[in-house]
Amino acid sequence: MNIKSLLLLVGATSLVACSKKEEVKQAPKPTLNVVETLIKDVTAYQSFPAIIEGKVNNDVRAKIQGYIKDVLVHEGQLVSRGDILFRLETNTLTESAEAAKAAIATAKASVNVAQVEVDKLTPLVNKNIISPIQLETAKANLASAKSMLAQAQANYQSINANIDYGIVRSPVNGVVGNLPFKLGSLVGPNDPQPLTTVSDISTVYAYFSMNEKEYFKFLNDTPGKSLSEKIKNVQEIELQLADGSIYSEKGKLETVSGQIDTTTGTVQFRVAYPNPDRLLSNGNSGSVLLPKQYTQVLVIPEVASYEQQGKINVYKVRNDTAVSTVVNVIDRVDNMIIVSQEDVNGVKAGDTVIVNGIGTLRDRTAIQPKKVDFEETVNSIKPIF
Repeated sequence: MNIKSLLLLVGATSLVACSKKEEVKQAPKPTLNVVETLIKDVTAYQSFPAIIEGKVNNDVRAKIQGYIKDVLVHEGQLVSRGDILFRLETNTLTESAEAAKAAIATAKASVNVAQVEVDKLTPLVNKNIISPIQLETAKANLASAKSMLAQAQANYQSINANIDYGIVRSPVNGVVGNLPFKLGSLVGPNDPQPLTTVSDISTVYAYFSMNEKEYFKFLNDTPGKSLSEKIKNVQEIELQLADGSIYSEKGKLETVSGQIDTTTGTVQFRVAYPNPDRLLSNGNSGSVLLPKQYTQVLVIPEVASYEQQGKINVYKVRNDTAVSTVVNVIDRVDNMIIVSQEDVNGVKAGDTVIVNGIGTLRDRTAIQPKKVDFEETVNSIKPIF
């Protein structure tokens, strides 16, 4: 190969290399969505499992022993105070009542006879015809007859009261619970299991517990000097039902035990919820969503964050370049992260952060930012489950 050909070959190679470098330099920047960080008021929710009970739960028990003759209600039925729930067989008591009534008649007859004797002897004693001792004896017999009459009447009233107890009535307005006993069952006042439970569920209580650490955090985060003041200052509380839906009525924190249960190491809370349509019943479960208000905090869409070496990062945009920046996360709320504003090297209000393509980015990558709406970005995030 002559020198002229060699020079031509070297020149062509150089042109190709330069062309490739130019192609690399001119590769298009990725276009990525970005949003400006915001300062806003945010309400966060802490979830606690809860058991729901009626405002009043009355066990209904038999006051006498007997066989169930009639069951006049069904489970879940709404009843009023005084409504008949059960009838017990009282044939034996009815027979006893008849015998007691006969005993009253006999005792009344004895009283009449004794009274006649006293009335007959009184004028004779007054005229000194007979000894006063006979009159005193007659009066003693009258007193004894009256005592027997009173005892017979009391016995009759007691039997009648027991017959009345054979009709079992609802003690309160409410909803009938389980009916474990059927027709013909022998029941009595000493049975460990009640005939049923009637629950007043016009208002229901959600009971939940906090451990000691959570309780002291609640005390520190809630305004108020005393526990009663803090309870009053807690916002209305939402209830998440077992199917994940949010109950239509909001509740109010009413009581806190204020004492650590030494067995469980927890403090019990009670929230009252109106239940006008009686959708909630005794024994339901759910989760109370205890609110916490953050005022004027810095928020970033959660989709903008990623974890690296145990720290949470975002890509802040500086001069159209993605800069990996560590942020201090205070809380996560509604697809947003609340971050500290005290970190001088972190993110500030009005900074721009990248919200898509995070997994393919590297620090100091040049990008073409495309500004999108903060709220639309947050609201577009849907739960996977």
